[in-house]
Amino acid sequence: MISRIHEFNTNHWNVYVVATYYHRDLINLICTLGGVTTMRPFLEKFFPSILKKAASGGAETNVYCVFDSELLTAFTSSLYIAGLVASLAAGRLTTAIGRRNIMVVGGCTFFAGALINGASQNIFMLILGRILLGFGVGFTNQATPVYLSEMAPSKWRGAFSTGFQFFICVGILIANCINYATSKLSWGWRLSLGLAIVPAVTMTIGALSISDTPSSLVERGKVEQAKQSLAKVRGTNNNTEIEAELADLIRSCEIARASKEEPFVTIFRKQHRPHLVMSIAIPFFQQMSGINIIAFYAPVLFRSVGLGNNAALLGAIILALVNVGAILVSTCIVDRFGRRFLFIQGGVQMLVCQVAIACTLAASIGENGRKHISKQYAALILALMCIYAAGFGWSWSPLNWLIPSEIFPMNIRSTGQSISVAVNFATTFVLSQFFLAMLCHFKYGVFLFFSGWIFVMTMFIVMFMPETKGVDLNSMHQVWEQHWFWGRYVKRSVLVPQQRS
Repeated sequence: MISRIHEFNTNHWNVYVVATYYHRDLINLICTLGGVTTMRPFLEKFFPSILKKAASGGAETNVYCVFDSELLTAFTSSLYIAGLVASLAAGRLTTAIGRRNIMVVGGCTFFAGALINGASQNIFMLILGRILLGFGVGFTNQATPVYLSEMAPSKWRGAFSTGFQFFICVGILIANCINYATSKLSWGWRLSLGLAIVPAVTMTIGALSISDTPSSLVERGKVEQAKQSLAKVRGTNNNTEIEAELADLIRSCEIARASKEEPFVTIFRKQHRPHLVMSIAIPFFQQMSGINIIAFYAPVLFRSVGLGNNAALLGAIILALVNVGAILVSTCIVDRFGRRFLFIQGGVQMLVCQVAIACTLAASIGENGRKHISKQYAALILALMCIYAAGFGWSWSPLNWLIPSEIFPMNIRSTGQSISVAVNFATTFVLSQFFLAMLCHFKYGVFLFFSGWIFVMTMFIVMFMPETKGVDLNSMHQVWEQHWFWGRYVKRSVLVPQQRS
């Protein structure tokens, strides 16, 4: 491990930290909102019906249903529909103006959204700010994974991209700590939302301090800048190596341009069928594991099953700490054991935990949700969620971003990432619309619902996902050609030169 760290030069580290830290701050605010929705002053100002329902007594005290509010659901899910639109638009914009510039645009819209959310006086301002945040996250979710994948040497690509998810988890942890610290203040929710202005400025300046990827620069005809970017990120003055890699990029770009076809048309061609399926299936399955819903609503969920408000926020912090540790494990082993191993092992672990959570809820608070949960059962649920979060943290959490960013050829890479992010947002939007209602009506069965999807997606990986570790981006077609199923769709027509690392 130490020898591998020595190979990781200063220029690699600078690019890695700025790009991943940049996205961490976006996620920071999103997760802050999950805890804000349990703060009493926030609910009193914007969602008083929830407090009335909780205090009304009778049938409405069913703990599964207290937070089932259409207005709250609209507030939380508005970000995802905005992110979906932004991610699709970002596909064309990323190709036209570059990966780095899209991150700058995302930072500016994020700043505006944070400012409006922190100063909100009514539900309209809350939702407007949330939509602007969605645009910021949509732009950066599309651009940042592609940026990291194109900057990283092949042998480090997995670590780079899983590091992206690591900083997301650090953002979640910081957000939950902020919520816990401000939960007792009457204006704490404003502080939680408003503090996002500081990282918004920081991350925008950070994005301006890094160069764009050599691939993007070549794609836009800036060959000399691409050469300088290559020399900087590879940390070498060996002109022969730089010229050779640059020549490979130029040839790859010329091959891509030769088709003269709209990328959104090209991606639907038969030879790109496996790429398209993966760009849709992986983000879809990731969301259907239930993790984003659990992470976002963790404070609400813990409060619903009997933990107090502060205890619920503390439980969310524990989950976030577990996630951070799991991502560190993934970063260290993804390029050693491969993507398939982590997908399958994590899937099995998550499946067992989801079923166990359902059984524990059934035994502790029953189907009607009116029993008071004991501390022992609450602790068991938290422990199971931690084990579940660990399994997700070293598998589907980082690999959801890694796989789509590394499997596409240059001419449709931005388009493929746009589709992947759009599917992610679309699925999250639908789930956020229905999760609280599902929790109310399915009760503990909602976890069995997600466990069924975990089984399906694990079998999908076993059958259809080839191993991509250590494969050069411009040689990725060989992986699909050799696969037992996808080989019938992918035929070698042009040998694209390998990208040196």
